[in-house]
Amino acid sequence: MIVTANRIPVNPEYAEAFEARFANRAGLVDTMPGFISNDVLRPATPDTPYVVLTYWESREHFDAWVSSDAFKQGHARSGSLPPEAYSGRNQFEMFEVVASSER
Repeated sequence: MIVTANRIPVNPEYAEAFEARFANRAGLVDTMPGFISNDVLRPATPDTPYVVLTYWESREHFDAWVSSDAFKQGHARSGSLPPEAYSGRNQFEMFEVVASSER
């Protein structure tokens, strides 16, 4: 399993609009083969970026999502916030899960 993390620094006055984009998302990723789940994490401390996590069965499944028409449609539909909504650049990270636990 892999996890992708997008760290997105959002200016506080745009936080509500940023969260609304995810609340009203197209949801196309939910139907993709290999997709497991998606979490949007609100910062609990100032000057910390939002983190958007997606969980995938494999890198191949994630790569198929990114190159799909559904990816383009989902990101186009969500609309965009003005440049001043962001206090810095998005940082993308990918991880391979080596240990996990659930209750």
